[in-house]
Amino acid sequence: MIEQDTIRLMRQCGLGIKMGISAIDQVYDNVCSDEFKTDLNSCRIAHVKLGNELSGLLKEYGQEDLEPSPMLKGMTKLKTNMSLAMDNSDKGIADLLTDGCNTGIKNLNSYLNKYKAADERSKDITKKLCELEQELVIEMRPYL
Repeated sequence: MIEQDTIRLMRQCGLGIKMGISAIDQVYDNVCSDEFKTDLNSCRIAHVKLGNELSGLLKEYGQEDLEPSPMLKGMTKLKTNMSLAMDNSDKGIADLLTDGCNTGIKNLNSYLNKYKAADERSKDITKKLCELEQELVIEMRPYL
């Protein structure tokens, strides 16, 4: 049970990391403020680093990272493109990212509750991702 919950939690966390990186990549070129771009770049680097840590842990369990489903990627890209078409200002981008982060935090906490038997290392990575998402929400406030 511990190993199954650990693998499931890590896979969901990995999907969250990939979706976060993808969201940053999708909006980055539309950002006007240099400071905003710097914040996003720092957040992206932190996501990549955490993703690498997670991949290493998954390999210890003989597992591979999962990729987001094409449907999820497509729907997310569609929502992003629609939001940017309506408002591609820094305010609109900050609003979109804030919503995405809040959804990610909610989902990750749900997975922490669902996979209670997961090992502490996978729980710690998930909590770190929640913290990264929360930090980005805070960094977005001046742009809202």
